[in-house]
Amino acid sequence: MTISKEEVARVAHLARLEIEESDLERFAGQLTDILQYMDILNEVDTSGIDPLYSPVEHATPYREDEVRQEWSREDVLRNAPRSDGEYFLVPKVV
Repeated sequence: MTISKEEVARVAHLARLEIEESDLERFAGQLTDILQYMDILNEVDTSGIDPLYSPVEHATPYREDEVRQEWSREDVLRNAPRSDGEYFLVPKVV
């Protein structure tokens, strides 16, 4: 499959990307190369292989939960635009 400059410009427009006219040809070539590589991968027989969500087996590191207070209420509220000394004050949303 070959991607044209016009298709690249259309996709860029839909994605709200501004691409220079001089770059359209380069991106069209790169996208064409990617799609051709995907065609090669589609020819590989994967019928006996279970699907994976990741090619690497990850061990989930666990840690003990520790309750600790790193910031005081006063420190946190000091950065708020408005507070009553105990809570953040925000505009009412209806």
